[in-house]
Amino acid sequence: MTQKIIIDTDPGQDDAVAILLALASPEIEVLGITAVAGNVPLPLTQLNARKICELAGRADMRVFAGCDAPMRRALVTAEHVHGRTGLDGPDLPEPTMPLQQAHAVDFIIDTLRSQPAGSVTLCPLGPLTNIATAFARAPDIVGRVQRVVLMGGAYFEVGNITPAAEFNIHVDPEAADIVLKSGVEIVMMPLDVTHQALTTRARIRAFREMGTRVGTVVAELTDFFERFDVEKYGSEGAPLHDPCVIAWLLQPELFEGRHVNVEIETTSPLTLGMTVADWWGVTDRPPNATFIGKVDADGFYRLLTERLARL
Repeated sequence: MTQKIIIDTDPGQDDAVAILLALASPEIEVLGITAVAGNVPLPLTQLNARKICELAGRADMRVFAGCDAPMRRALVTAEHVHGRTGLDGPDLPEPTMPLQQAHAVDFIIDTLRSQPAGSVTLCPLGPLTNIATAFARAPDIVGRVQRVVLMGGAYFEVGNITPAAEFNIHVDPEAADIVLKSGVEIVMMPLDVTHQALTTRARIRAFREMGTRVGTVVAELTDFFERFDVEKYGSEGAPLHDPCVIAWLLQPELFEGRHVNVEIETTSPLTLGMTVADWWGVTDRPPNATFIGKVDADGFYRLLTERLARL
């Protein structure tokens, strides 16, 4: 049975790979792609989303531009990681497919109202601004969401944009707080798991050796993206964060986690955007998210390579 999803994204090299993985997988029906400001500003994230759709041969996909700034804060971006365009590495042509006229938040609300209740999964790969704005504006949709599977947060790995916070949550902590307190079923892919899904020479070579345009572009994206993390963490490669979200939908058995309470810090200047996961169950706060802690990295890359080869 196909899973209906909306991908909410701020592409980003790893977002691009996640979108490609979803579009290559027949078990997933992407109802639309909503862009949000995050890794780079909104004019670039909506443009990048359309470039990736065209690369996948899906110029029919509907792409919507959403919120251009967090709910209550100035935008923090990550060009230092993703490059000036957000998709530095390959040379991708300007898209010819149109940007949809509707606002992303309206699309999310309308889609959840028009699809059968409990049939649509939201897949946020960036800051949670669009999702939280939709929840705040139309509370009736919250109970219609099947689940939210998101990339964001960290507990044992702590932070990657500040000492305490992961980028997506830090950019819009108020939005993350709304989503985590919404009562929706949530699966979180924190840095703890994505940092186990590292690119290696062999894994990037496997993309390149597909001999397809998509394989070459993914190799070029990961080559560029990796330089930052290799220098920062001294690791062999870079984590492909966002594809973990789509991989969990396809093969949840590749992942292990715990259903725990996760709270978002929204006031402290020192730890703003920190995801406080009660991994050891030391509070009586009720569990509100499945916090993933392990991935079978070889299985993840097998899935990724097999699916991308179809495009």
